[in-house]
Amino acid sequence: MVEIISVRFKSGGKQYYFNPDGNKFQEGDGVIVETARGTEYGECTQANFLIDEMELTAPLRPVVRVATDEDRETLVRNKEKEARAFQICQEKIAQHGLDMKLVEAEYSFEGNKVLFFFTSEGRVDFRALVKDLASTIHARIELRQIGVRDEAKMLGGLGICGRPFCCAQFLNEFQPVSIKMAKTQSLSLNPTKISGTCGRLMCCLKYEQDAYEDLVKHAPKQESFVETPDGAGTVSSVNLLRQTVQVRLDSAPETPKCYHNCELCVVRSGKGKRPEGYVEPPLSQLAKLRRNAEEDSRPATEEENLSAALEAAFGRREEQARPAPQRREQTEEDRSQGRNNRSRRRRPRNENEGDRPPRENREPR
Repeated sequence: MVEIISVRFKSGGKQYYFNPDGNKFQEGDGVIVETARGTEYGECTQANFLIDEMELTAPLRPVVRVATDEDRETLVRNKEKEARAFQICQEKIAQHGLDMKLVEAEYSFEGNKVLFFFTSEGRVDFRALVKDLASTIHARIELRQIGVRDEAKMLGGLGICGRPFCCAQFLNEFQPVSIKMAKTQSLSLNPTKISGTCGRLMCCLKYEQDAYEDLVKHAPKQESFVETPDGAGTVSSVNLLRQTVQVRLDSAPETPKCYHNCELCVVRSGKGKRPEGYVEPPLSQLAKLRRNAEEDSRPATEEENLSAALEAAFGRREEQARPAPQRREQTEEDRSQGRNNRSRRRRPRNENEGDRPPRENREPR
């Protein structure tokens, strides 16, 4: 086990592990750490804790010290420099006529390096821009092209739900989102309704995807031919969250009826022809599929939920364990009885065995 702390450099950014080197830190403390970009100021997001050494993907870098008031003043001065450098870079971009959008300027903690983030539809030749910025700002210049989702994370804002962007608040990494998720969740495929401010599909489509995929497994497909308590029909629509479907009955196709998934018996899944030779069961038999409305309407108490969970967990084990000894006793009895029967059948042959000639002395027929 290795003792580490978790450090974050930006609000809503990714957390990194560092070696506390025997020192104790509290959540919210400012720390100075060694990174690949040099010395940086970060905030401790998780105090000292132990982790398995196998979970570490790279050697830990040490924490230099706890941040002092002077370090915080340096951080404030760097923020003021970033605003000035951002304005200078925008002017230089306009002078060089480059097709790029500046997003953010970031000073290193030591103040000897400036990192500019920008977006562009294509590749940009900014070698002349870097030379011009270095002569004006008198620091090492680095330009980095980012995507529109990273731009939204840096700038922040409000989504269509009225809340701040998830990527700017708590998302450490962007998860892949596809249009198939919107189809599975039965959402409108209108790009304005399923796209975020960045113009890409909303990250929140990923949150409930696993739950929808599980519900799809227990729901009939659209246009499936099913049997209901009121007769056979075709599924016209599916509500995954309510676990209900609308069915157009063969007897009344103009007025679809709503049924729960457990009240259906799927004869043909998905689109296709009606099964050949299919005979609809009588309504008295189909009526057994209907749920008991009184039991469904009565909410289950906490005791009933607990007892049901315990019964499901331990009841099956007891049922599986009980018949095992009975089976062994029966098999032992059968074996002993089989031995007795075989010995009984052998006795008459053994008693008269001396009257019969040996196999070698028998005359050929």
